[in-house]
This record gives sequence, structure tokens and C-alpha cells, in this order.
Amino acid sequence: MVGAIARWASLKIVMNPRQLTKTMNIQFLGNITTAILLAVVLQITLWPSAAQACTRILWNNNKLAVVVGRTMDWPESTEPELMVFPQGIKRNGGMLGDMLVVKDNPAQWTSKYGSVVTTVYGMGTVDGLNEKGLGMHMLYLTATDFGPRNPKKAGVQAGLWGQYLLDNAATVKEALALMNEIQPVMVALDDMKATVHLAIEDASGDSAILEYVEGKLVVHHGPEYRVMTNDPTYDQQLKFLETWDFTNATRQTPLPGNVDPKDRFVRASYYQMMLPEPKTEQEAIAGILAIARNTSVPFGAPNNIPGSLYNTEYRTAIDLTNRRYFFELTTSPNVIWVNLDQLNLAPGAPVLSLDPDNLDLSGNVTDKFTKVLKSPF
Repeated sequence: MVGAIARWASLKIVMNPRQLTKTMNIQFLGNITTAILLAVVLQITLWPSAAQACTRILWNNNKLAVVVGRTMDWPESTEPELMVFPQGIKRNGGMLGDMLVVKDNPAQWTSKYGSVVTTVYGMGTVDGLNEKGLGMHMLYLTATDFGPRNPKKAGVQAGLWGQYLLDNAATVKEALALMNEIQPVMVALDDMKATVHLAIEDASGDSAILEYVEGKLVVHHGPEYRVMTNDPTYDQQLKFLETWDFTNATRQTPLPGNVDPKDRFVRASYYQMMLPEPKTEQEAIAGILAIARNTSVPFGAPNNIPGSLYNTEYRTAIDLTNRRYFFELTTSPNVIWVNLDQLNLAPGAPVLSLDPDNLDLSGNVTDKFTKVLKSPF
């Protein structure tokens, strides 16, 4: 993996496009040291092609269980690790690895709930589920603008935004209330910003999409918000979806079939509407993964620029009702899963880690995790 190589990176904390940035040179070492959150060391010509990635699909209108799936689409490996975090972990929202990147009033908290998550470059959480059945998914959105830094609000570097909610909220409503207390802070590699938006859902089927547009938080809250991709902003995605009529749909019903975020949004919405009522959890997970696979980016599929690639690296599925977390690496033939109810999430329990890039892993891997000496964040 590229993470095994020591690199020098120029790290900027982006306060606002109109403000000066503060630059620090940092040497990252080891497998958590190749990049900052959601920013890889790429050629500048390739970076714009990485900005249109990932799909989230929620199935909360069946009678069996609330399940959700997502894809992670990226030009190279994000070095995903499955991590188990117990209750009682002290965190500093201003930390990016070993560096304090939010110096003015960084958020500090102790985790109230345990969680199982997927990390990105060892610098933050991109996907996860907590013990209360709250799910979180971080996806790319080029239009994201967190606005000028407001030191009156506790700052959380963007990579820990989702983890903050998993640590402190049991429901979507609680998570949204917490947003009044914090401000996500942008980080960037050179001039390449880690622009992200969040989808969250809970075991009741409630859902919300959180986007920062022109410095203001825009929330779409309600169980009807089941699909999220990338650009344009969510309100524009919904308007585009309204132009499609799926009444009395058949196999001749036209659907956009490319990998553009708008195409994936329409296609995921269409197939979500068509899901048959599941009889078992296995059927529910199979249904949501079927859509995630349909909206995945095949190897070699071009992005905005000819020759630019960002294939799907992995897919996750979550049973929020029964608190099971499923993971499927696209280069592995097996789906693996974790049962949260079988984990020790009490305060003082160890932080656990599992590298999913292992062809020997299959099925229930709850007992395959190993202890880590130090939490990555």
C-alpha cells in the first residue's frame, strides 16, 4: 500500500477561501501517514476526478429491519481499517493524526457510545454504526463550504465530524441538536479541500442529510431522504429526480446508466422503490447490497476527464435494527460482518482493529479483531 511509504505533505487549515491559510510541513510515517482525511497525494490533474464519488441507500420502509448501504469510490486505496471504539474514549476534535490543526477552541469530548467504524487513511471515520443504532456515512461534495472559523463554536476537523456524532448521539434528532454546538473545520492538501457531506439514520428509520453550503448548514430531515450521492447539492439532486416518472415501471423504463452522481442518484432511488418486502435479514442485506453494487463504479470507468478513474473500493451495509455491520471489499470475494452486541463496548475496554484486506476473512469476524496500543484518533 502507498501508506507504507514516508511522505512529506503540505498541510493547510482552510479557514475560508477569502482568508489566508496557515501552512505546516508534516512528515507522515507508516500506514496512517500517507495523506490527510479524504485527500490523497495525487497529481493535481487527477484531483478533480476524485470529487464525484460514493452512493448511500437507505431502506427504512420495509417491515423487517432498517438497513442502509454505501459505496466508497476513490482513485486509490483509502487504506480502510475496521475499528471498534468503546465508550469513554477522550477525543480532541482539533487533532489530525498527531497534529493539532484546530487551535482555536477545538472540541473535546468523551465518547458516550461505542461504535464500529471504517477509517480513511487512519485520520478519521468515513462510515460507521454506534451501539444505539445510529449510522453515519461521509461522502464527497465539491460545493461544501464550512464558512469562516467561528471560535465561539467548538471546532472539529472534518474527518472527525461523523465520529463526533456517533460518539454522542443515539438518534438522528440528537445528532442534529449537537450540530448547534460545533463547527466542522476544513483541512486540505495544498489547495485540494476535503469537502464532505454527511448522511445519518437511526434504528427508527429517521434520516437526515447534512451539507454546508456557502458557510451555512443545510439539513434535509425526514425518513423520505433515502439516497445520497455527490454533486450537485441535495436540493438540486431532488429537483433532478422529479423529472423522472417511474409510474408502472417495467424493464423498458429508461434509466441513466453512467457513473455520474446524478445518474447514480436516480438509479439508486428507482431500485430502492422496487425492493420487495424481505422475509429475513439475509434478504434485506442482499437487497441493499444489490443496489450498492448496481451503483458502484466499475474498474476502468472514466470520470470527468478521459483516463481519470475512481472505481469503487468497498461497500458497506448496516442492519440498524439488529446492530450488524457488513463490509465488502471489491477485491475480495467475501462479505464480512461484525455483531455490535457481541463486542465489549464498556468504558476501559480496548480499542480494536481489523484489516479487511485479507482473503482468509469471511462471514462473522467479530472475534477476529485485535487490540491496538493507541487509538488513531
